[in-house]
Amino acid sequence: MAEVIKVAETPPPRPALLERRVRHQPHPVSILKSKVKQGVTCSERRVRATFTGFFPVVRWLPKYKLREYVWGDVMSGLIVGIILVPQAIAYCLLAGVDPIYGLYTSFFANIIYFFMGTSRHVSVGIFSLMSLMVGQVVDKHVYLAGFDPNDDSATKGSGLGIFNSTEGTNLSDRGSVEVMGLACSKECYAISIAAALTFLAGIYQVMMAVFRLGFVSVYLSGPMLDGFATGASVTILTVQAKYLLGLKLPRHQGYGTFVITWINILSNIHKTNVCDLITSAICIFILVAGKELQERYKDRLKIPLPTELVVVAGATLASHFGDLNAQYGTSVSGHIPTGFIPPKVPSFGLMPQVALDAIPLAVISFAFTVSLSEMFAKKNGYTVRPNQEMLAIGFCNIIPSFFHCFTTSAALAKTMVKDSTGCQTQVSSLVSALVVLLVLLFFAPFFHALQKCVLACIIIVSLRGALRKFRDVPAKWRTSRTDAVVWLVAMAATALISVELGLLVGVTFSMCCVIVQTQKPKVSLLGRANGTDLYEDMEEYKDLTPPPRVQVFRFQAPLYYANKESFLKSLYKAVGVEPFLELTQRRKAQKKAKEAAAKKAKAGVADKKNGEVTVELVQRELDFHTIVLDCSAVPFIDSTGMATFKGLVKDYKEVGVNVLLASCNTPVIDTLRRGAFFGKNDIDMDSLLFHTVHAAVLHANSRAAVVAAAECTSEDSVV
Repeated sequence: MAEVIKVAETPPPRPALLERRVRHQPHPVSILKSKVKQGVTCSERRVRATFTGFFPVVRWLPKYKLREYVWGDVMSGLIVGIILVPQAIAYCLLAGVDPIYGLYTSFFANIIYFFMGTSRHVSVGIFSLMSLMVGQVVDKHVYLAGFDPNDDSATKGSGLGIFNSTEGTNLSDRGSVEVMGLACSKECYAISIAAALTFLAGIYQVMMAVFRLGFVSVYLSGPMLDGFATGASVTILTVQAKYLLGLKLPRHQGYGTFVITWINILSNIHKTNVCDLITSAICIFILVAGKELQERYKDRLKIPLPTELVVVAGATLASHFGDLNAQYGTSVSGHIPTGFIPPKVPSFGLMPQVALDAIPLAVISFAFTVSLSEMFAKKNGYTVRPNQEMLAIGFCNIIPSFFHCFTTSAALAKTMVKDSTGCQTQVSSLVSALVVLLVLLFFAPFFHALQKCVLACIIIVSLRGALRKFRDVPAKWRTSRTDAVVWLVAMAATALISVELGLLVGVTFSMCCVIVQTQKPKVSLLGRANGTDLYEDMEEYKDLTPPPRVQVFRFQAPLYYANKESFLKSLYKAVGVEPFLELTQRRKAQKKAKEAAAKKAKAGVADKKNGEVTVELVQRELDFHTIVLDCSAVPFIDSTGMATFKGLVKDYKEVGVNVLLASCNTPVIDTLRRGAFFGKNDIDMDSLLFHTVHAAVLHANSRAAVVAAAECTSEDSVV
């Protein structure tokens, strides 16, 4: 008898396998004081570090290996400069400004990034997506100012745009508006809007760098950015299609540019300029053939083929000597002046009008720049500073805005060219800037006769890489259906609604997908691998044995207010017992048993045997006595999750089932301790929390054995 009583005694407490470190958190006021002191401290070393951090060129230029680096930098700079000149002129069609401003933008952006950038390979300058977004803002405000939205003054009031040509009085023949006290023509007003927009975008980027808001880019997922870029490419193709046909249509203002522009084009297809159409067909054929040859023989070719420059030169000569503008009415670039226009402060009066439009520009510009910088830094074995990259691209927008430039960003195609042609440092950007400077000083007027359809061909062919993303959709679908859906939604919203709303829809939808995944995560019951302490999903792995009379449940998501109900429902379904329903059934059974016993007592037939039957009805035995919650896949819980754990322990205890926690990480443990989940002074911590699932299962079985022994002793005592 003494042995039985000894077995029934409570087992000694478990020795602690892991002991938490005691962390002394400093007072917030002392932290603030130390930060302020560190921030205002000034020393020669700190000034030098700040200066070299702000201008990284001071660090790496004195270490420049002339013989080793100069050839690659000069070659890559020349090649990128040759590619940059026709693209700078062409992308002005997208931006809605004169061609000279594209050359200014390319020149100043390369110079500033040379001094402030930390990437050795990124090419900063005009980018088709940025040009499109700038162009939409410029065209909208030019239209609202009362200027004729048609590109060619010869077609004013022609009514070719069936949607935009008759809206209100904004299409009046307005000659100028007043900007900063000066009369401003349509072209002047367009670049004033672009400069104000660029200045604000740069200010936003610098503020984001100062306040360390670079984390915003983490919400721009890869599939979302790919879909956004592809949708924007579809919009660019749509906007440029009219130039291929020589149609003089105003750009649609508002949502649905893709649909309405194609309706306008098809409605005016009979007015196609045959000369522009033939020129476009020839240029596209040559450009595509050059790209295909470049891709097929890229291993043999030392440098990229300057196809764009050849097309621009040939088309300019043909247009000039054939007098295509006078003979056939083709649209040409017009006069491009040499030299630089005097700098001018961006119009502060226009900034309130474009303050909201600058936000998506700032975010997309720095997101592309930082992602490209990190990608090529990783490829070539060095590191970049994302916050400095944000500062650099911010000043690449702020300073050039005083010199009549529009928003810039890192460009993938030109960056890849730099990397593949031996670029070693940002000295190549200086060489590219010198090439643009030569054009600005001497060769710009020679592009006077260049047809706009040729520029449109250059833009459209440059979109081949983005448009090829459509071929990757089946592979994306096989890899991850969620990523494929995010890509499709971002692409469709950007192409069919607008670029700005497409970005918003893409970010919102991708975040909603993450939330939905936490709403319905994978749940499973775990079994033990034979002869080991390993527990895994019994639906996914073979030859697993469930622990006897113990249910091990895994929930693979954070537990917070939004998925509390999902957690409870999945747990009740997996173990097959919902405490409330079980209690309700027991109470009903107890009530029926009492009624039956009362009737039999009245009838005088109640006996001991019937009493035993009544007890059996009330005390239904479950298939398990313990639930172990494997929290290894729960990264965090909130107060609602902690209350859910408390409720589970209480509810299941009422039906005779213990709930234990296993494999919790330290943030989850800290949340539970702050919520007094383990009782006062964590008195129940050793009996509720375990480092491993196997330890929890062993503890559950040992405690069940103790309880069973105690019950056996009690029965013996009664006997």
